[in-house]
Amino acid sequence: MNAMTLQPLAAAHWPQASAIYEAGIATGHATFATGAPTWAAWDRDHLPHSRLVALAAGGQVLGWAALSAVSGRCVYAGVAEVSVYVAAAARGQGVGRALLGALAAASEAAGIWTLQAGIFPENTASLALHAACGFREVGRRERIGQMAGVWRDTLLLERRSSIIGCS
Repeated sequence: MNAMTLQPLAAAHWPQASAIYEAGIATGHATFATGAPTWAAWDRDHLPHSRLVALAAGGQVLGWAALSAVSGRCVYAGVAEVSVYVAAAARGQGVGRALLGALAAASEAAGIWTLQAGIFPENTASLALHAACGFREVGRRERIGQMAGVWRDTLLLERRSSIIGCS
């Protein structure tokens, strides 16, 4: 992979980032979502910090990562759900690892002590990426949701910070 930079994800990146999200949705193994939201809806549903985009030297979006709150209860303020998506042409080139590693560091700077991810068992590449970035499987959520009328399981993974919430 040629030079890649990580920057904060902004509205200007959303057209390319949402296309990457749509491609992930089309696999049937990335998310329960059926379509990418508008920027306004995406912006509303994700934490204002820890939003990253990986850019090629020419400015092309290679992937993105962001966090969403898992609960509105104050006791869970330090727990966030991870989203990470990489363009098909950029997979296997370290983009996902760079994004997820930087996302973990940014989350800790924002006071997040636990990152979690719900991943379909069939998404072996995502499971491997998360494991490489310090996530561990904590359980299987059987028949947690339906896609096109078919019940699906997800694996629940988490990464606990070694510097936030350790006292």
